[in-house]
Amino acid sequence: MTVTVFQQFELAALTAPEHPFLIYPKTPDREYIPNGQIFSYFDALGKVDSLSDEYIKSGYRAGHRVALLFGNRPEHFWHFLALNKIGASIVPLNPAYLEHELEYAIDFSECALLSTAGDGNQDTVGVCSRLNPQIPVHNTSLDDPKIPAPGRTPNVAPKDPAAREALIIYTSGTTGRPKGCIISNTACIAAGESYGTAGGLINFREGGDRIYIPLPAFHMNVSVYTLNTVTRMRNCIILQDRFRVSSWWSDIMETEATCVHYMGIIPPILLKSEPCLEESSHKIKFGQGAGVDPGVREAFESRFGFPLIEAWGMTETSRAIQNCRTPRDPGGRAFGFPRPPLEVMIADEDDNPLPFDTPGELLVRSSGKDPRHGFFSGYLKQTEETENAWRSGWFHTGDIVRQRNDGMLFFVDRKKNIIRRSGENIAAAEVEQVLIDHRAVKSVAVLAVQDELHDEEILAAIELIHEFENCRILAEEIFQWSSSRLALYKMPGWISFLDTIPVTGTQKIQKDLIFDTGADPRNHPQTFDVRHLKRRKHKK
Repeated sequence: MTVTVFQQFELAALTAPEHPFLIYPKTPDREYIPNGQIFSYFDALGKVDSLSDEYIKSGYRAGHRVALLFGNRPEHFWHFLALNKIGASIVPLNPAYLEHELEYAIDFSECALLSTAGDGNQDTVGVCSRLNPQIPVHNTSLDDPKIPAPGRTPNVAPKDPAAREALIIYTSGTTGRPKGCIISNTACIAAGESYGTAGGLINFREGGDRIYIPLPAFHMNVSVYTLNTVTRMRNCIILQDRFRVSSWWSDIMETEATCVHYMGIIPPILLKSEPCLEESSHKIKFGQGAGVDPGVREAFESRFGFPLIEAWGMTETSRAIQNCRTPRDPGGRAFGFPRPPLEVMIADEDDNPLPFDTPGELLVRSSGKDPRHGFFSGYLKQTEETENAWRSGWFHTGDIVRQRNDGMLFFVDRKKNIIRRSGENIAAAEVEQVLIDHRAVKSVAVLAVQDELHDEEILAAIELIHEFENCRILAEEIFQWSSSRLALYKMPGWISFLDTIPVTGTQKIQKDLIFDTGADPRNHPQTFDVRHLKRRKHKK
């Protein structure tokens, strides 16, 4: 019986050694493996076993945490599996993090090492040297590949390997600071089982499917859901560093992909692309993702010939709900029927169940004696936050949904103060905490506005300390000022200047009253589009 991420991978490697495990399509402008490469399960197991031996020789044990900053390089998987084999865990980091964000994540997680590759955009050695204690950096791109000794002693690890921490994934917290979600081996295995057995249109064949993913490896999707699904089924991950419309179909054909994962921005971009022969001769059975407009979904499925399966999931739940069974209601915001062992309840503010078709917060739990089985183990060093999320014996998702009398779930809105841009969850509070420090800002509220490319974009509504003659110049100044304090994807794409921002008697900002009901904040006369600066900064 496999109870850890590594054990499940090892079983697949021993029983299907020649099957492909990881494929990189040929991509000339990619920094690593530009000519493409296929790693079989046999190849991968050899790399993982060798690397785990090196970690042991260097003093790493169960309970250690290692930060990984590899982007979508294959090293991400080799180090994850090698560390999992010895009972250690990983903290995958976003390459877009600024240095202070890296510093916080590494220090708060009490990592013993940072493993990375390439030159990167950050001074990782400088970041780790500022920590107390200082943390060593292992750059696999350097001539000396030896792993340095751990910079911290290990935490106490459970004796049961299944209960051991496999990874910590940081998610945006509503209070501004990201929260570290502790994901156990049990949760990882549960995620793979849930996806692999979804059924309906998600009809995986053991050893016969290849999932194409142009999404970040440090996300839950790749490192937990997909990795543990493919190893469970002896299938394969096809990984790109990012979405490229110009090579999408050539990648699909070259790698013989049978499934794709996507963010909400990808289908509309593909729809706008020029027709090509590959789009009608592929082997894709389904795509899975979230955030696609119903009209786009219908047009996409008609043109490209495979269904887009809307899914709902959270890092905390380790399981997804997918709209993969009939009737699908593909034209609405349906995201599927709940499946055992996941139970759902639509609740009011007091956690009382609501009638069918009444919007309320989505609460979820596992059936059986332990309602938390298969979920995350908690928020790192935030016991109160964890217990609050689990009040009344249900996990509170913060999503507003409704449920039809046949069980179908429909997404309505997000309760939490979170903006979802290109698959990244951004805490409005974090952006607000930065912008409020600008010399001209008296009050600020960060909101989500629709965006044709990124699902949602960040709009900063600002009340100024005093009037300014040229607000456009000021908007660009605020944007540039924030660039050293926020990662690119967290920076505002729109800035709106208002006479006042409404507050309650206790001075709490009332975001629902800032703009008139039904009004588009982007059309406000003092709203300025600064997205071009965001794109320009990215090109640099």
